[in-house]
Formats: sequence, structure tokens, C-alpha cells
Amino acid sequence: MELSIQLPKNFKEQTVRELLEQEWLVPRKVRHFLRTRKNVSINGETALFHFPVKSGDIVTLQFESEDYPTPTILSGHASTIEVLFEDEHLIILNKPVGMKTHPNQPDENDTLLNHLAAYLAPKNQLPYVVHRLDKETSGAILFAKNPFVLPILGRLLESKQIYRRYQAVVSGELKESLTIRKKIGRDRHDRRKRVIDERRGDIAITHVEVDAYIKKSNQTAVYCVLDTGRTHQIRVHLASIGHLIIGDPLYHPKPVGRLMLHAYELHLIHPFTGENIVATAKPGLW
Repeated sequence: MELSIQLPKNFKEQTVRELLEQEWLVPRKVRHFLRTRKNVSINGETALFHFPVKSGDIVTLQFESEDYPTPTILSGHASTIEVLFEDEHLIILNKPVGMKTHPNQPDENDTLLNHLAAYLAPKNQLPYVVHRLDKETSGAILFAKNPFVLPILGRLLESKQIYRRYQAVVSGELKESLTIRKKIGRDRHDRRKRVIDERRGDIAITHVEVDAYIKKSNQTAVYCVLDTGRTHQIRVHLASIGHLIIGDPLYHPKPVGRLMLHAYELHLIHPFTGENIVATAKPGLW
């Protein structure tokens, strides 16, 4: 695998070593191989690790097959893929409702990851999971297209530099926007579920914005933005204030229809180009 990346305009001059270790999060073992094999070049010239790199430089990295493990992913059906954004490093898809993000068993071939593997196969690329959506949730989801960019995208997610905005329809009238700050932990009685657990749970923060009250059905359409990414976070937080998501098969006592939760928008600054990427998964819930 060979990657060539032109450093963006606002890039701060630093050494090759600093670039690989601190900016691009290349694992120590892989950095060692790049150095000993002399598999780094700047503007077409072989570069040592103490060489400086600056804005506009084209940095090329040559990886060998043993540098990164190759995952085994059964191929699904490429025709199911709806692309919202794609370049050589990452891809954002519109996930259908009722489809798992990735397999839990090695023989599964009907998840979004399997279908994406089929879509990328003609390009000799493989997908890597950055984050997930619940099976019942639809909308924008991000994947890496090579193992090199995967930890970089993971860091952006952890540092809240990837913005995700969800649509949901909840029971009852939610009169005003609010922020829910309640810790979430596992349900000791049902391994599939999560509960509010202020003693042992993980910190979870959800911002809820009221969009419209639907008087006829006594439901409220809301937008949710996450500061954290706990399992079932939006579902559990909204249930905890008495406004369950319509159609929730786990948390609503009388679910009807699909889970009314949709990842409507995903924003990020591209880690290599500096481009502001905004992916909108239309048509959404309304």
C-alpha cells in the first residue's frame, strides 16, 4: 500500500518523526519499518526521520503487507450501498434501518460492513469501522478505507471533532430544549439494554433541541447532538425523562413501526486536506 498526502496550507512545520508519531498516529512498529526500509519520501526524494516537512510538501509512505493486518470480511451486495461522501481515505454512507453495522460472527455477510466490502473490492480497498449505529437506527455513518487513517479518525471522534446530529420522534410533548447529563451503565437484568446508573455508569451527555410538537399524535420531533458515544445513549437518555423514542423495540413498552431515530448529519474536518465535510442523510424522518 502506497499513500501520498499533500500537507495542507495551515500545516505547522515539523520533522517527519513528529508527523508520523504525533499527527498521523502511526504505530511504533510500523514507524520502525518505515525508517529502516527508507519508505518515506518528501516530494519524490527519500527522507530521513529528522528531515523537516512543511505546508505543500507531498509525503509518500510505502507500506508492506505485514505492516498492517488484513481483516477477513465476507463480501455482501454492493448495490445496497448509498454513498454520501467518498475519497481515497474515508467514506460516509447512509445506513438503512434494520441493518447491522458490522458482523458479530465470522460467517455473517449481510451487514453494512459486508456490503461496503463488496463495493470497495473493485478498488482493492477494505472498510474499517470508525463508529457504529444500532441496527434499528438509520443514517450517516463513517468508515475508514485503509488502516492508516483509522486511528486518526478515532482520535477525531474521541476529541469531539466529529459532529453528529440525530433526528428522533418521541412520545408526549417536550416543551423546551435541554441537555441531559446522566451516567449510563449496563442493565444487570437484560444484557441487551442500558440503564441510567449514576454510581457505576459512564459519563454521557446529550443535547436535545425541540423541532416541533405533533399535536395529532402527541409526539415531539427533536434533534439530538452527542458529546459522548455510549451504547443506546439517545434512547436511554430520552426514556429517562419520560419521552421514549417511538418504535423503540427495547425501551418502549408498546413499540409500533420502525425506531424513529436517524443520524441526519455528520460533519468533520478532513484530517489530510483540511476540507470541511458535511454529509446529510436525506430524506430523514421529516
